[in-house]
Amino acid sequence: MKVFQLSVLQIVDGTATTLTSASDLSSFSFYQRGSVGEFMGFMTKTVAERTAVGQRQSVQENSYFAHVYNSGQENLAAVVITDEEYPVRPAFSLLQKVIDDFLTSVPKASYSNPSSIDFPAARAYLAQYQDPKAADQIMRVQAELDETKIVLHKTIEGVLQRGENLDNLVERSNALSAQSKMFYKTAKQQNSCCVIT
Repeated sequence: MKVFQLSVLQIVDGTATTLTSASDLSSFSFYQRGSVGEFMGFMTKTVAERTAVGQRQSVQENSYFAHVYNSGQENLAAVVITDEEYPVRPAFSLLQKVIDDFLTSVPKASYSNPSSIDFPAARAYLAQYQDPKAADQIMRVQAELDETKIVLHKTIEGVLQRGENLDNLVERSNALSAQSKMFYKTAKQQNSCCVIT
């Protein structure tokens, strides 16, 4: 699971302008990073322009997913590009947080000059959401529940195996009791015929 790029864009008259962007292309070779970065930039703008206001959508291109949220607030949209294994819910949670943080920390007057925008939270969010289980509380709780369920299954299987072993012991003891009763009766009969005086 990998997050490659996180961007905030402003969409005016159907044209998207990237206001801030953070990317982690370290998984690509040095010579591929430029091409991959251009592709992701193009994909980001394209999906942002084609997402209706107030909508969220995920678009797959090869092994990449672009998750988009067009908030409609101040004409802002956020796009995160991930690999195909990255879960959808944390991706949209990230986009909501980025838009909210961007609206509170970046003045609207700076939108007209994107190069002047300083939004270090984008890099922090990119690093934080590389592990969606650590960043997303619901996924963390779900992972803990899954681990607990596995432990309970093992415990129940152990109890059942012990129960089967106990059942076998009880059956053996019943059989032993029956055999010992038979021995006692047989011995009593044998001893009753022979009286020693």
